[in-house]
Amino acid sequence: MFKKILIANRGEIALRIIRTCKEMGIKTVAVYSEIDEDSTHVHIADEALCIGPVPPGKSYLNIDNIISAALVTKCEAVHPGYGFIAEDSRLPEACAENGIKFIGPKKEHMEKMGNKSEARKIMKEAGIPIIPGSENTTDEALEALDTAKKIGFPVMIKAANGGGGRGMRIVHDEEKFIDRFNIAKSETITAFNDSSMYIEKFIENPRHIEFQILADNYGNIIHLGERDCSLQRRSQKILEEAPCTAMNEDLRTKMGKISLRAAKAIDYVNAGTIEFLLDKDNNFYFIEMNTRLQVEHTITEMVIGMDLVKEQIKIAYGERLDISQEQIKINGHSIECRINAEDPENEFRPCPGEIEGYFSPGGYGVRIDSHIYNGYIISPVYDSMIVKLIVWGKDRNEAINRMKRALDELVITGIKTNIDFQKQILGSEDFSANKIDILISTLGF
Repeated sequence: MFKKILIANRGEIALRIIRTCKEMGIKTVAVYSEIDEDSTHVHIADEALCIGPVPPGKSYLNIDNIISAALVTKCEAVHPGYGFIAEDSRLPEACAENGIKFIGPKKEHMEKMGNKSEARKIMKEAGIPIIPGSENTTDEALEALDTAKKIGFPVMIKAANGGGGRGMRIVHDEEKFIDRFNIAKSETITAFNDSSMYIEKFIENPRHIEFQILADNYGNIIHLGERDCSLQRRSQKILEEAPCTAMNEDLRTKMGKISLRAAKAIDYVNAGTIEFLLDKDNNFYFIEMNTRLQVEHTITEMVIGMDLVKEQIKIAYGERLDISQEQIKINGHSIECRINAEDPENEFRPCPGEIEGYFSPGGYGVRIDSHIYNGYIISPVYDSMIVKLIVWGKDRNEAINRMKRALDELVITGIKTNIDFQKQILGSEDFSANKIDILISTLGF
């Protein structure tokens, strides 16, 4: 097994990877920007190196500095976590050039699936159901409008190379299309330094369902069931569940097989997620593949009983999957609430600052993934998510009650958070009755 791994990330995901490495007897190297010197992952890792100033482009997105840090500390592998550099295909390429293993997919997998238009073409050729949409990307509003007319309104404008809800707009009629296209394109340029967009049919009242897959280097591939990520705000996930309670066994089997076929279409290796929209009639459509670990991987771990980071590391080292599809069983129900440093009463504006008090919940079935502590200073530069609160229950009702209790125990003072907002969601009639879809969650919460 690897003796030393560099974690090319920060915050809770860096800490989460370090913990697994320690359990596997692997030494770790943390990297940090100048402002993150006192971050938890820096102190928990066996070694830590500063890789640049505060701006991500000069530190966490700086491939040269990351590779240099790995070489200086004699790391055999690099784990990118999620966010930042995790979706940059230049990192696995740079790792390969320097004799370092990349704990993730191959460069070509990231490039094919990272471009949504290219991914659609590949999936269509593989017989995977896709949403009607543009065959090619464009940065011209009039060309995009022509495509939208052919598809038929309502449509979704999306960044061709991006994610996290950025560069995305729903348009219900021709009159507003040009303005919203230009706004989405501007957002895309700012977020991803890319202006290419694509258009697809907007599926009304869908659920956002994703299947977790694992594939080794020997052709073995399994899925670990699904997650329901329909609760979103401005196209960004805020609460996730596993499994999806709108799913029956026949549909799960069907979607699972399609997910495996999608991954096999590009000979995928390592952990990945196949994402679908599921309509009210149980028709489903491929929307994208994420070639990395997901923020919400935790709820799959809770109901499957598997450490996904450990599996990623083993696959990257060259080991075979030691479990078959038939052995995968879903046990109970899990919910994750993303706790953000933001003010829900002020248009969810980020609230950086010092945490004056912090108390985390505990008890049976409760998991906290977080890097914060009393006195920790939240930077305005990075993502506002500061805690992932995860619970497990024998069924959805028990999981909901456990999450309510855990949210009541969670205390974070000195800054504004969305804790009370999450309580409102858990206490809503629609959520309790499982009447959830992306449109309702985007507009209703």
